[in-house]
Formats: sequence, C-alpha cells, structure tokens
Amino acid sequence: MSGNALKFLIDGSWVDPIGQDRHTLINPATEDAICEIAMGNSADVDRAVAAAKAAFPAYSMTTPKYRRQLLENLLTLYNSNYDEIADLMTEEMGTAKAFSRSAQAWVGRAHLETIIKVLESYSFEEIRGDVLISKEAVGVCALITPWNWPMNQLVVKVAPALAAGCTMVVKPSEFSPLSSIRFSELVIEAGFPAGVYNYINGEGRVVGEALSSHADVDMVSVTGSTRAGVAVATAAAATVKRVHQELGGKSANIILDDADLEEAVSRGVFGCFGNTGQSCKAPTRMLVPASRMDEAAAIAGKTAETIRTGAPTEETSDHGPVVNRQQYERIQVLIEKGISDGATLVTGGPGRPHGLNRGYYIRPTVFSNVTPEMTIAREEIFGPVLSIMAYEDEEDAIRIANDTVYGLAGYVQSSDLSRARRVARQLRVGMVYINEADWDAASPFGGYKQSGNGREHGEFGLTDFLEIKATGGYGAA
Repeated sequence: MSGNALKFLIDGSWVDPIGQDRHTLINPATEDAICEIAMGNSADVDRAVAAAKAAFPAYSMTTPKYRRQLLENLLTLYNSNYDEIADLMTEEMGTAKAFSRSAQAWVGRAHLETIIKVLESYSFEEIRGDVLISKEAVGVCALITPWNWPMNQLVVKVAPALAAGCTMVVKPSEFSPLSSIRFSELVIEAGFPAGVYNYINGEGRVVGEALSSHADVDMVSVTGSTRAGVAVATAAAATVKRVHQELGGKSANIILDDADLEEAVSRGVFGCFGNTGQSCKAPTRMLVPASRMDEAAAIAGKTAETIRTGAPTEETSDHGPVVNRQQYERIQVLIEKGISDGATLVTGGPGRPHGLNRGYYIRPTVFSNVTPEMTIAREEIFGPVLSIMAYEDEEDAIRIANDTVYGLAGYVQSSDLSRARRVARQLRVGMVYINEADWDAASPFGGYKQSGNGREHGEFGLTDFLEIKATGGYGAA
C-alpha cells in the first residue's frame, strides 16, 4: 500500500495536509480497518487550486502531441501496475478479484487508450472564412468522483482534462481512495508538470463544496448521486462556472414479446447485478409482457441463485460485499420496503447470504409483480436488487420506462432490430443498449433529466473540457 494515504499531492509533491481530520478506511469484506487517510479542509482546497491556477498558462499552451506523449507514458505505467491497482479496488470496495481485473481496472486502461487515439486526429483549430475557430482548455477543473467505479470515474475525467490542456484538482470518494492515490503517483511519474494534477481527499460537504464554490475553479465535473449533483450545482452557481454532472439512474430493460425470454431475462439479471449492483446505468427495472410475468420471474430467480457471493479475494466469487455499512443498511431497508409494499420476493431477501456472518454482503434479490408506484421501482437502490414489472403492450412499456425522474440508460431486447430501434428512439435517456450491446469507451456516456448533463468518453468527453473561441479577421493581410 502507498505511504501517501496521509498526504495530498499538490504542485508536484506529496505534502502534509493543513486539515487534521482523518477517515478510517474499512475493508467491507472483513469490517476491519485498512488504514487512515487524510481529510482536507478549505485551506487545503485553496492551496491545491492555487497550484492548478499557476500551472494553467504554460500547460494550456502545450501542443496536443506533447500531451499525447505524456498520456502514453501514463498508459505504460498504468499497464505495468495494473494488477496492483485492481487489488487495491478489491481491498477498498470489495469487488470480486476477477471483476476488479476484468472490468474495474480494465476500464481505466480503455479510457486512456481511447483519449490517446482521439488526440491523434482531433482538430483544435479550423478556419471558416475569415474566422479562426479555436477549441481551448476550459481552465482549472475540480474533478469529484464516487466510490463505485474508482478507476473508471477518475480516468474518464482526468484523461480528457489532461488531453484538453486543463489543470485540475481531483477529489475521490473517501470510501475508495487507495487506487486513486496509486494512480496519482503514476501521473507524476509519467512526467506531467508540477501543478497540472493535484489530489486531495475530504468530505463532499467540506472539500467538495469548497471546490465547487471556489472563484478560481472554472469547471466542476462530478459523478455521484443526484443529491450530490444538486449540491455541487448550487455551490457553483454564484461563480457561474461550468458544471458537468453524471448522476443517478433507474434504467428500464424492456423485453419485447418477440425476444427469447430465457436468454433476455438471464442476460438482464447479470446486467443488473454486475459490480454487485453498484452501477448507475444498471438495468434495475425489467419490463416483461404481463402474460409472461411468472415465467420471467422463475428464470430470473434461477439465474440469480447461480451467483456466488463470497470473499472478494477468492477466485470463485462472483460478488463481494457492497462498499460500506451505510450502503448495506440502506439496501436492507429497501428490500424490506419491497416486501411490505407487496412485491413478490422471488429469491434473496433481507440479511446476509448463508454462511457469511461478517462483511457487508447482500443476498442477490429478485422481486416480481412490482408496480410503478412502489419505492423499489422508483428509488436507485445501488445493490443487487432487480424489480420485474409487467406491461400490456409496446406503448405501455415505453410509458413505464419513461416514468422516472432519471434518464441515464435504457435497454431493449427484441429479435426484430427495426422494432428495437423504434422503441429506443422513444426512450428519454442518454444511452440505449439493444440486445445488451457492448460498452464502448468511445461512445458518449451521460443522461437526460435528473441523471445529469454533459457527456463523457472519447471525443465527447474531450469536448466538454474545451471552450470555443472565434477570432475574426484571421485571414486578413
């Protein structure tokens, strides 16, 4: 483990924090303490922002080729430390070892590879008539990331910000900081100039608010709950800075009546339960024809019962625990609420899985006969809990899918691609996956409504870190 858990990275050096608060990081599989991490305050924010501001004029004027080379250095280092980064995520947030390596660490690599490829051909300037259109770095960025996908959410912001020529202050979640600390060490080793990348820990209500309201921060990019997104936007409003939000979701998975039910339902269960259900785009509402509710429930229950929940360090485990006690207790309350509201409990339920008496483990849970007004159909649970809902016809399915304050992702299963596309067009979401289409690091990621604004991934993510300048008379003699 890194020796920098009690330090912050500011202006190219690991320094002691000004704030004296500490957070005890708990291993969610054992409930034992891992270490203490430093927790910053507004003075730490001022110091980090000042470093980023001082570094911006020079770094923003560097060439795309120079920035691409530094990102290539970072990718090489990331790959050399890949297993260590994956193991840190298993320790800090309980993801199963196999999943940490195949998904959690892999997405960080994918984002670096993608932004490097984008920089090979991206045009930051073009002349239109007598006007030079320039795309320039937005400035000093505050990057606030959550605990559920530590490398994905960190790298998907850091990589395009570095590629754009921005400087930054990064604040990860205090519940999964170890992998982020290691990544930060690699950024410095890759050769980025001092002050370009700064790293501090702290609570959202302290450090997050100070970053969001800071007059010298030009942009805030936050991934988290809708509540967190509102808090950031409110704090940022007085300084009229750019706010980019990737927030919650309650995604519907519409299984049309022409789909192979066995395949579609099984696939939907695994999609919902990936990362122990701790994904904002998880297809947590499965919509099936009303006449096939019982059949779909039986398939879903049988599939869920094949998932092996256990110690995340064991190669045989599909699921580890959820990230912390607070999340465990919240999921338990929502499972109980599903039962009391009258949903049919197909499998799973309250409590830990059999044989696990310690750790924040959740029983993979499936409810059927869930109706739209039930709490489990409306609230983002962020755990391995699936709600199966009935619809009467295609129009009804689309109505139910759109009946949510969220608009992050949607899923459509059909043997008729034209029909699936027609349904997809009517979903009020930022992303639709037809027949469980593969995730793509170059495809825009973001949502409608209370799921946020802006887009991440590849060229789309790079664009959000750029301002547009028009210089007239450029072609004049």
